[in-house]
Amino acid sequence: MRQKANWVCVGLAGLFALVAAAHAQVVFETTSAYHHILVSDNQGIRTLYFDHAPETRMALADPLKGHFEYTEYFHMPWLWNTNLKNVLMIGLGGASVARAYQRYYPEVMFEVVELDPKVWHVAKEFFGVQESRTLRIFIEDGRLHLRRSRKKYDAIFMDAYTANRYGSYIPYSLATTEFFTLTLDRLTENGVLAYNVIGKLPTSRRDGEIVPALYQTLKAVFPQVYLFPAARDYNVVLLATTSAEPATLPKLNQRADALAAGKWAKTPQFKLRLQSFRSELPAGAAKVQPLTDDFAPLDGMLNVAP
Repeated sequence: MRQKANWVCVGLAGLFALVAAAHAQVVFETTSAYHHILVSDNQGIRTLYFDHAPETRMALADPLKGHFEYTEYFHMPWLWNTNLKNVLMIGLGGASVARAYQRYYPEVMFEVVELDPKVWHVAKEFFGVQESRTLRIFIEDGRLHLRRSRKKYDAIFMDAYTANRYGSYIPYSLATTEFFTLTLDRLTENGVLAYNVIGKLPTSRRDGEIVPALYQTLKAVFPQVYLFPAARDYNVVLLATTSAEPATLPKLNQRADALAAGKWAKTPQFKLRLQSFRSELPAGAAKVQPLTDDFAPLDGMLNVAP
């Protein structure tokens, strides 16, 4: 899922959406308690929009193609845990990640928690998502679901956003040290948390505080935190591990080669995506404090215009 990352990008996203809509066929449109939702088809690509911003893409000819690049970074946890059996994802959208896991790793039990029932309807009707023995959908608040559950997961994926009049942003309750402490408690011994953040790899304060804030908050809870900036999308996937041993790109490349020889890492560009690995924030990134339940000004951390 994606968000309008700054006021400039909000305007551009809306403009591009309007231009695209002029050449696209609107398949479905509705308004929920959380979003204006639109599904359109254009040149063989189906796109899901929340509040005029593209959230999910899928090729009609092959549902495993046409997706946003960042969704492929949710396969990186295999590098830290080759025994993924139970995965939880908070945020459904058009289910690009769930669909890929069902295809490439059919033995993995995949649960998705989605707050908006209309998003679940859209995913079923227009993106081919169906519950099965290994795919379950829960309509509930993500943090509440984790708090109620006593289940342990090998990986937890985060890709959830809400909106206000200024655009979309990460819900406060899903981005604090208290929440990450809860997720750590719900992970298995070699568990991994992967978190999609809309933004860019920050090299200065002008690149905004969203990515540094989430990075520092995760670092306050997890032993190791890494970054995977997407090359073609405005996204950075943060990956937090329970392993105390620092990872390096050469070591990860060796693991990737071993995975490719087995049943893991089946996505076609897994090794290529791995090359975006970063072990820490760039030196020029904004200096921010970890977010807490008492202080999490996420809607004030929008990127500023260049």
